[in-house]
Amino acid sequence: MRQNPERRTALVDSAIEVLADQGARGLTFRAVDQRAGVPTGTASNYFPNRDALLVQAGRRVFERLDPGPEVIGESLALPRTRASVDRLMHEMVGRITAYPSGQLAMLELRLESTRRPELRAILTEQIRANLQDNIDFHLDTAMPGDADTVVHLYLALNWLILERLTLPDLFDQPRT
Repeated sequence: MRQNPERRTALVDSAIEVLADQGARGLTFRAVDQRAGVPTGTASNYFPNRDALLVQAGRRVFERLDPGPEVIGESLALPRTRASVDRLMHEMVGRITAYPSGQLAMLELRLESTRRPELRAILTEQIRANLQDNIDFHLDTAMPGDADTVVHLYLALNWLILERLTLPDLFDQPRT
């Protein structure tokens, strides 16, 4: 059967939305077909099994969150200061929180990976490579700090984003 790349992408994007809305247990071929507005059975023609769909959803989230050459170019033009690192972190948090279903889907994939060693291995490899790309960029562009700085920022920003997406009202009250 001939496959349409645009339809495949639309199915993966629909899988991301299903993951965000219904969790990993709600991710079925039928749910993806419904979300994509295609005939029942379409997703199963594009993906051999649910695990393949989970993996493709994770890859697609990273693809959609890629900053792109324009943002990279702008960041290369910044002075090598803490203020520039702060600006880059704000840009990244903004990009991620503008696509909440992607981050929520990734959280679901992470939870599902605790029960699926194959998915865990793939996510670990993908996220480790992404983190290494960030470390390399930081060091290659001589931004302040070292590899540990990038790891600490990664961990802090991940939790910040988690709080914003899952408990957005947590910090809306003054603290005493």
